[in-house]
Amino acid sequence: MITKAFQTVYTKITEITKATCSLYAEGVGYEELALVDGRPAQVVKMNGNKITLQVFPGTEGIATNAKVVFLGKSPTLKVSNLLSGRFLNAYGEPIDGGPAIEGESREIGGPSVNPVRRQKPSHFLGTGIAGIDLNNTLVTGQKIPFFADPDQPYNNVLAEVALRAEADKIILGGMGLSNDDYLFFKKRFTDAGALDKIISFVNTTEDPPVERLLIPDMVCTAAEFFADNQQQKVLVLLTDMTLYADALAIVSNKMDQIPSKDSMPGSLYSDLARIYEKAVQFQHGGSITIIGVTTLNEGDITHAIPDNTGYITEGQLFLRRDPEIGKTIIDPFRSLSRLKQNVIGKQTREDHPQVMNALIRLNADAVEARTKKENGFDLSDYDQRCLKFAIDYAEKLLAIDINIKVDEMLETGWELMSKYFEKHEVGIKQVFVDKYWKNEEGNEEE
Repeated sequence: MITKAFQTVYTKITEITKATCSLYAEGVGYEELALVDGRPAQVVKMNGNKITLQVFPGTEGIATNAKVVFLGKSPTLKVSNLLSGRFLNAYGEPIDGGPAIEGESREIGGPSVNPVRRQKPSHFLGTGIAGIDLNNTLVTGQKIPFFADPDQPYNNVLAEVALRAEADKIILGGMGLSNDDYLFFKKRFTDAGALDKIISFVNTTEDPPVERLLIPDMVCTAAEFFADNQQQKVLVLLTDMTLYADALAIVSNKMDQIPSKDSMPGSLYSDLARIYEKAVQFQHGGSITIIGVTTLNEGDITHAIPDNTGYITEGQLFLRRDPEIGKTIIDPFRSLSRLKQNVIGKQTREDHPQVMNALIRLNADAVEARTKKENGFDLSDYDQRCLKFAIDYAEKLLAIDINIKVDEMLETGWELMSKYFEKHEVGIKQVFVDKYWKNEEGNEEE
């Protein structure tokens, strides 16, 4: 960060908290960057000439007579094709030992795309994960979160989505990553030979928590460059939005703002929406699709963070461990993609909606049968078959390690149904049963 020549230097700080400091200054803009005792900071509140600065590394050791220099600009990111394959920090600076990024300097945190430039999201986005592509199909331009308990391998799932997704660019925003997670992402992407299409902005647990607030804006600025300027299909992956919200709360509480539900700032909804609403399908074909991880506190989906997220996004993907198979699955009952109807059976095979609904209904019958068994009731032959089907269904189509194309998912679904049920039990239109039903050898019937 370079200060301008003859820049006014202020040396009278009136208030200091753990994350902010205040002073009186003139000619300062909202979100303008500054240096406080050499530490990067940003204007987060203005009341006349009274300016409150959020000091990213924290204010410990800063005296009231410390030097404060305003830089006359908001945070920026240099955008170009040179971003591909790079790992950057919250300020857009390389942390991978490579050269500095060259390119056009753009301010981060701008407004969402004008609605007149948007197109209805209607293009299939495959991930290779059956629990997503079959049951909760994603569409380019969609915004959707993963809800997961902290002990779930959500970062592993994100890495697999990054490597399998049918996208031109993958942009990862890591907030509060452990060093192990950071190194995992770096090694996984490098070993897969996929760095040419992946860009990563990383804030680790060793970095100041408040710096996390810059990560989503850096990610979205890069995404807009590739999606709008280069008409590319961009997938944004953000982890963990709960830690992002915690950083918002840190700053809010230190500014003596009255907290809202669960000690979160009253602006939480708009803060989250400002990020998720960057998802867009452009008329020219470029797109930004956003998947954000929201970790839950003991599975509490009513907490302010997932609760607000659910109002903003277009569904959710719920991770849970299935005790029957000992693997993490995409929960078919708690997951939902509200835009899947735009593409299933239209850009995927004609039987997709029917197979998806039949499999989930049969799985629901298995849950009911399991409840009967646990309560000591006798099980019918149909109940017994449902229980066996559910284990196979979870193993072959819900587990996150399943990496197959949609047509193969559908074929697997037909095989499972014909293995455990009669034609009249699956509730699928006769025209599709006649065309796709499998015989005992697993082949389509003549």
